[in-house]
Amino acid sequence: MPEPLPLQQIDRTYVRFGKRKLSYFAGCDYFRLASHPLVLKAVGDGLKKFGLNVAASRLTTGHHAIYDTLEQEIAAFFASETAVLISSGYMTNLVAAQALKGTFSHVLIDEKAHPSLADASTFLDCPILKLQHRSPEDLRRITQRLGKGIRPILLTDGMFSHDGGIAPLQAYQKILSRDSWMLVDDAHGAGTLGATGKGSVELEGVQRRQLIQTITLSKAFGVYGGAIVCDRQVREQIFSNSRMFVGNTPLPLPLANAALHSVKLLRREKGLRRRLVENVKLLKAEAARLGFPLNDSPSPIFPVIPKDAAHADRLRARLLANGVFPSFIKYPGGPQDGYFRFVIASEHSRAQILALARSLAPAT
Repeated sequence: MPEPLPLQQIDRTYVRFGKRKLSYFAGCDYFRLASHPLVLKAVGDGLKKFGLNVAASRLTTGHHAIYDTLEQEIAAFFASETAVLISSGYMTNLVAAQALKGTFSHVLIDEKAHPSLADASTFLDCPILKLQHRSPEDLRRITQRLGKGIRPILLTDGMFSHDGGIAPLQAYQKILSRDSWMLVDDAHGAGTLGATGKGSVELEGVQRRQLIQTITLSKAFGVYGGAIVCDRQVREQIFSNSRMFVGNTPLPLPLANAALHSVKLLRREKGLRRRLVENVKLLKAEAARLGFPLNDSPSPIFPVIPKDAAHADRLRARLLANGVFPSFIKYPGGPQDGYFRFVIASEHSRAQILALARSLAPAT
């Protein structure tokens, strides 16, 4: 895969591409908190107050009060018993799987699950079965074939990053036995989905019983790191059984301070989610008016798959003509030849969204 060209993000919703300033509908900074003045100030304040790094694992001499405070704030945000801070979002699934090794009879994993879930599945030390993408019917067939006495864990994204699809968690939970668990990677759903931003778990209305929700702090929350949202028993297992957690240096203190302020900000400022929802509806309405459909998911992610190379070139030209960065990517779970992936943020203006819609209509 060729290395991408460097981009300079400016003005929260624009990017410098060559010599041009273009509207930026890419990445995963759904509320543009990575450039929010209060979050940026928290980084500087944390550096002055705490220094850069604890330089040791939390279970030796690297524990710090701000980690406890941040975990409490995350648990409160997601209405969970507790949360465990992890130094990167990708690692959350690996740490959770290490903690639960030997607990389950089978892993059932969505065939388009994020690579971190696929990596995590190998830590669980049991047979791994692929589940058809977002298919309760296939889950029912698999569990019936396996028979009674099984204790599976289902691994799935909450909101799939390649197309914005939502996992049918409620249907899954109804099919799974009482001895089953779900590990939901909600990196993209956390903060964006549900009435209060609790993610796909809230949107789907599922119980937290025997459910682990993993999140990243680098997307909706705009900072870095991750967290495992879970009950106290799972927390204890993480501290006891995960070598990746035990031997890892935790999040740099200025970033922990910034994440703390970011979580509080997103919990307090309900207008951020309201603007995101309004912007998503605006793009869909304008797309419908111009005669081309977009997905019916509540997610802010919109994929456009070119019919062929010529179609991709035409769409790229239309985007540039309308002052929009042509966000063409290749990523696991998406089309093999690549596709355009557009992401709406709360801070995009009406004019920017209408420009995106105009760019898409003639080329679809």
